[in-house]
Amino acid sequence: MAFTPNQRVRLNLAGLMIEGVTFHAAVTDALGTVIRQTSEDPSVYAVELLFSFKGLKQIEVPESRIRPA
Repeated sequence: MAFTPNQRVRLNLAGLMIEGVTFHAAVTDALGTVIRQTSEDPSVYAVELLFSFKGLKQIEVPESRIRPA
């Protein structure tokens, strides 16, 4: 499934470490907006989070962790 810029999505961030921030098991339904696709193989998207997590507002997330909102 391809996502498009400005599409609202839900993210499962449980267990990921991004820029030194570890997301715990409870972070399975974070809201965000797709900015752009940053990689095709594997498919990764830059996403702007609705809420900042420890200062992170924009992150890159594998497509397998994203679903439409």
